[in-house]
Amino acid sequence: MNILSVKLPDVGEGVTEAELAEWHVKVGDIVKEDDVIAAVMTDKATVEIPSLYDGKITWIAGEIGDILAVGSDLVRIETDAEAVAEPGAASDQDEETPEPEPTPTPDAPPPPAASPARPAPTPTPTRSAPPRAEGTPPLASPSVRARARKGGIDLRQVHGSGPAGRITQQDLDEVFARPPQSAAHGGRVARTGTEEIRVIGMRRKIAERMALANARIPHITVVEEVDVTSLEELRASMNAGRGDKPKLTVLPFIAAALSKAVVDHPEMNAHYMDDDGVVVRHAGVNIGMATMTDAGLVVPVLRHVESLGVFQTAAEISRLSEAARAGKATRDELTGSTITITSLGPLGALATTPIINHPEVAILGVNKMATRPMWDGSQFVPRKMMNISASFDHRVIDGWDAAVFVQRIKTLLETPALIFMEE
Repeated sequence: MNILSVKLPDVGEGVTEAELAEWHVKVGDIVKEDDVIAAVMTDKATVEIPSLYDGKITWIAGEIGDILAVGSDLVRIETDAEAVAEPGAASDQDEETPEPEPTPTPDAPPPPAASPARPAPTPTPTRSAPPRAEGTPPLASPSVRARARKGGIDLRQVHGSGPAGRITQQDLDEVFARPPQSAAHGGRVARTGTEEIRVIGMRRKIAERMALANARIPHITVVEEVDVTSLEELRASMNAGRGDKPKLTVLPFIAAALSKAVVDHPEMNAHYMDDDGVVVRHAGVNIGMATMTDAGLVVPVLRHVESLGVFQTAAEISRLSEAARAGKATRDELTGSTITITSLGPLGALATTPIINHPEVAILGVNKMATRPMWDGSQFVPRKMMNISASFDHRVIDGWDAAVFVQRIKTLLETPALIFMEE
């Protein structure tokens, strides 16, 4: 029997480490060659790692959420394979052995004899301190405060038995030992305790991306109200005669309008490489479509929207969304966006302040649609209204240009025939 290692392979160009996203095996499991043993995540792409041998799992690298370096051991397998263990692969017998203690030489002085233990001092009984005056802050050590905070205890309600009314660990022990008391009115019980949830996987990637964008990009957000009554009438008409084509939502029209608008505003369809001080403008319009999944927010990329019709766009949005929610979106499908659309759908608010997807310079937020009474000059009439919220990188996009761009999108959505007109 050999103990052979399966190492974390190179999962992408320039990638030096990956996060353990999922284990498919545990110590003691029997695996066959090509069985999936783990999934790792890097840059929002999840990669499944297969076994290289038949055998028994004897060791795994760590817990979900741990970061592993490319080339490090992922698992070790006890196998009959006629292979030589790679350098650095360890067996169960290769555990570190403690170094032998040095043997004292004749000239070395003997170790000092242990001094006899002193008897523990007899604790002095403490006198119960009087209750604190109303409004007096409680006295407690940092460790007591931390324990109380973690346990949801209000120290102002705890009687301190220490000197000057100081609250001790024993006082907290008594509080935790008492059963929760019902409130005087209604019989309600105060909830205590906390829950620690480790931020791992997709949620950690999202946190890192949001922190990067918020730290490096000074945002400016423009909110505009759009009358989408005509757009909704056009959408309903096209859906009625679509045949076997995919059903149209409002997103394909917004993507088409965005693609049309950046023709006159190429500075919006760009990346700001702030480390180099260079703005890279893109000819192709590759729109990131922010999609909510069970694992968190991912942004699959709708490529070359300028070359697609609305039904083609709808089909591609549906395909990418399904792949993202199933965790099957490829690395190429999750990278390369030049501008992003984010929408909360019918649950959306009146307005949002979307965060730019670094290194892009603009993002368009779509808010919920509602029928509102609008003044037409002589009377109030019901119109379908929707607010759009667009954020821009204020380092390279001026407020005036941002406002003009948003007005262009508003015009296209309010007069949807313009979306399909050739210049």
